[in-house]
Amino acid sequence: RGVKAVRRAWSVSPSTKGAWPDPLTQGIAPGHLHPTLQARVHTPTLGLPAAGDQKSAASQKPRSRGILHSLFCCVCRDDGDALPAHSGAPLLVEENGAVPKTPVQYLLPEAKAQDVDKICVVIDLDETLVHSSFKVYVLKRPHVDEFLQRMGELFECVLFTASLAKYADPVADLLDKWGAFRARLFRESCVFHRGNYVKDLSRLGRDLRRVLILDNSPASYVFHPDNAVPVASWFDNMSDTELHDLLPFFEQLSRVDDVYSVLRQPRPGS
Repeated sequence: RGVKAVRRAWSVSPSTKGAWPDPLTQGIAPGHLHPTLQARVHTPTLGLPAAGDQKSAASQKPRSRGILHSLFCCVCRDDGDALPAHSGAPLLVEENGAVPKTPVQYLLPEAKAQDVDKICVVIDLDETLVHSSFKVYVLKRPHVDEFLQRMGELFECVLFTASLAKYADPVADLLDKWGAFRARLFRESCVFHRGNYVKDLSRLGRDLRRVLILDNSPASYVFHPDNAVPVASWFDNMSDTELHDLLPFFEQLSRVDDVYSVLRQPRPGS
């Protein structure tokens, strides 16, 4: 397998030394997006009228309503006034890690029929499945193909990365040849807490007793450490066997009713 297998899997020329060119930077002038990815990027809008279209509420009220009505208009918000839509920025949390109370809207849809009885596994991208050198290349971690194929059979897999969608989506398209990822979540789905992008598993809409997260960064799962299967960071060691070695453990976890029954037990070497 090794580097040769990686080159074959990503259709890389020998001159790139086992690296797959970053789809966002191949042929891009600085500050311009690759034309093939232009359709992937959507600018979120808040649905707010232009400043010139807004009229003062007071200017539309007849004078006969009197000064008291005018005063109340200044301090009371009409029920029909819509609040601004979510901007797509990561949520901020309070110091204790609690998300400010808002109407609950889960990140994931209802599980598909084939996944109803499966545990949900959140899988990180960078330094877990691949390593990216900014604007140069992306390397696949050894054994990632067999790992994703088997994980897709055992679990409801969700890609959850703190990277931006315009980078991570094209990488996931090339990486996931089996449709293992039932959903993809990006930076805007994270919670920004004490300088880190945290993956708040409680926002997935799944029973936490049946949720796992595989991530190389403990800061990513600081809200739910008991749901984590830690994995060593990977950069370029083509002799790495971490993903291959983790498969038997995930096979075991796929058969339990409550992941805490396994993950809260003392682990070897701890």
